[in-house]
Amino acid sequence: MAKAKTRARGFRWGRLLFRTFLTLLAVLLIAPPIAVLVYRFVPPPITILMIERMAQGQGLEHQWVALSEMSPALPRAAVAAEDARFCEHHGFDFVAIRKALRHDERKPAAIRGGSTISQQTAKNVFLWPDRSWVRKGFEAYFTVLIEAIWGKRRIMETYLNTVEMGPGIYGVEAAAQHYFHVAARDVNPFQAARLIAILPSPLKWQVVDPGAYVRRRSGKIDKAEGAVSRLGGADCVG
Repeated sequence: MAKAKTRARGFRWGRLLFRTFLTLLAVLLIAPPIAVLVYRFVPPPITILMIERMAQGQGLEHQWVALSEMSPALPRAAVAAEDARFCEHHGFDFVAIRKALRHDERKPAAIRGGSTISQQTAKNVFLWPDRSWVRKGFEAYFTVLIEAIWGKRRIMETYLNTVEMGPGIYGVEAAAQHYFHVAARDVNPFQAARLIAILPSPLKWQVVDPGAYVRRRSGKIDKAEGAVSRLGGADCVG
């Protein structure tokens, strides 16, 4: 009798664990597409990074603005600096990834990322700031989803509205007003290049009175932005 009760108890626990597993699996498979679908039409109100920075005392300057209300120089500068094949790939730039891997093998102390704007957007909006393989796995999943459900224009719009651009500053509207005292629609190519130039290290590099590296980088972005304009490298968001 005792053995039968033990087996029955074990069976109930096994069934409970199986149901829990199925519930977690359903959440992981169903919740992300729903969230992506909602944010296809609704601006993300806040991100995990914003909450984390606020807890660190950095405050929050963030104002959503439609892509149509931004200076065209901003998405062109983003493509020029962050993702030259943005309009060509489907979320992952395998050429850039291979180059980054080769670079990291040669210079392990200076890791170079190969993430696309799509991947960065997926991370910024839905995930936490971490370099773990678990987070990278979720990032890949969300990248596939936003490419399929949002499309390039919405991805760029969301990226430029949520990317960190200084202590407590998120998105190009807040950044343009904070640094240049103009709206995002009035940003000129030089200012766009300067804003995008700090994105790899927005808490370290300065938009106003920058160091030599940021000045050189923004000059290169300014020139590359002109090429993007001439060659139609950002036409998918136009």
